[in-house]
Amino acid sequence: MNTPPPDPDGDSPTEDPTADTGHAGSSGPVRWVRLLAVLGVVRRFLDRALAVLCIIAFVGLVVIVSWQVFTREVLNDSAPWTEEAARYTFVVLAVLAAAYVFSERGHIAVEILIEKLSIPLQKVMGVVIELLVMFFTVFVFIIGGSRVAENAWGQDISTLPLSVGQVFLVLPIAGFVILFFSLAHMLGILAGVEKPVPEFDENAEAI
Repeated sequence: MNTPPPDPDGDSPTEDPTADTGHAGSSGPVRWVRLLAVLGVVRRFLDRALAVLCIIAFVGLVVIVSWQVFTREVLNDSAPWTEEAARYTFVVLAVLAAAYVFSERGHIAVEILIEKLSIPLQKVMGVVIELLVMFFTVFVFIIGGSRVAENAWGQDISTLPLSVGQVFLVLPIAGFVILFFSLAHMLGILAGVEKPVPEFDENAEAI
């Protein structure tokens, strides 16, 4: 049986420690990159889904309001279901659009104080802000929205085949989406791939 030659120093033959050390040292960043990649895929899917739902809700709102005006002004007999349909469609559209804007960190933010801090402190403040957003989302959107939907589940809408609770299910659903976006932003800030302060978008500002 052949054995490897002993070390010149007299130590027993061992494997090269640099191989394991290099592998162990790189496993952390590799896992981090993989996690961010998975979050990016899920985020793009949610962005597209929310965009489609917002478009559908907006088009539906325009059609409902247009039909309401037509029946009232032209036919002199306003459709009774249009008022409640427009109201609840607007609620759904507002909540979904708010969740969609969270993906791009596009909500109103006062950044003048944070921008004066050093980069490490900006990163700390960015993480703290995302934690506050997640706290608010969990207790207001998810827990509060679930209770509102549960309490109003049996409250039927007289002119629609839905209940108020079924419409308000959009609150906890949007809450989970916002929670995911905030978590993705926080991990991106910690990894250094996302700026602590949202970037200024001239096109969005012009709109």
